[in-house]
Amino acid sequence: MPPIRVLVIGCGNMGAGHARAYARDAGFELVGLVSRSHGSSAALARELGEVPTFTDVAVALATTRPDAVCVASYPDTHVAFARQAIEAGCHVFCEKPLAETVADASALIALARERQRALYVGYSLRVHPTWQRFAEIARTLGKPLVMRMNLNQRSSGRTWATHKALMAATPPIVDCGVHYVDMMAQMTGSRPIRVNAIGARLSSELKPGSYNYGQLQVVFADGSVGWYEAGWGPMMSENAYFVKDVIGPGGCVSIIGAKDVASDDVDQHGASDSLVLRRADPTGATPGTTEIVPLADEPGHQGICDREQALFLRAIRG
Repeated sequence: MPPIRVLVIGCGNMGAGHARAYARDAGFELVGLVSRSHGSSAALARELGEVPTFTDVAVALATTRPDAVCVASYPDTHVAFARQAIEAGCHVFCEKPLAETVADASALIALARERQRALYVGYSLRVHPTWQRFAEIARTLGKPLVMRMNLNQRSSGRTWATHKALMAATPPIVDCGVHYVDMMAQMTGSRPIRVNAIGARLSSELKPGSYNYGQLQVVFADGSVGWYEAGWGPMMSENAYFVKDVIGPGGCVSIIGAKDVASDDVDQHGASDSLVLRRADPTGATPGTTEIVPLADEPGHQGICDREQALFLRAIRG
């Protein structure tokens, strides 16, 4: 079976990770890289074997004639690039969020179905062994569930510059929060019915209307509730910046973050050390039991990209 010819749009951290995944998977052939300037794609192109580079998506599609396209550009470009790719007959892997509105996301899904093309959204926690085990245990705790999660990043220097560029299109509560609300839905098996959210602009470096701190509360149809918080910037506190708790009538389970990892470490800020499961005594007479659940497999950034692309390949081939 011939490899799937794939074009990558966006050569930042995620685009580079996906490009490397394609280059190392015999099921794919990396045929091009697209970025706003050749400077951001040149080093990656050399690393991966002098892959052709482009600055225009239409030209890249016409020149390389790919079977699939990876959209890993800024979030406000996802809809336009994904639509171009599907209309060109390509399967699409799109980094989250798929779109900025429900209407745009629904239109893309409808287009992919009409053209019979695979449309895969990069929800990385779905391929993360720790998170899948976390969700599996959470589902044994009874209903309703209380889900408390956050990921604040005290970013500075180059990482803060990257965050500011991202926030021109989307705030951290959206950029990161889509993963966690997706996991809450998996844990409950229920639909969200109400959302409340707040945000704050904590830096004059951000344009008016942008915000670098936010939190949301989600109510699910089964009575479960979820809370998520995210903030970026040099002003952020690292006190309790990594909270991953699920509480139910039967007890609670928590992800314990890896030690000695900076909150803005691009590759390791979500790294985990262990899962802690505390089963409640139904009578309330004792504290119950505590179990440390070892993590046999804790993939890094590249490992996650590799797993996502393996699933994308399966989605294409059926």
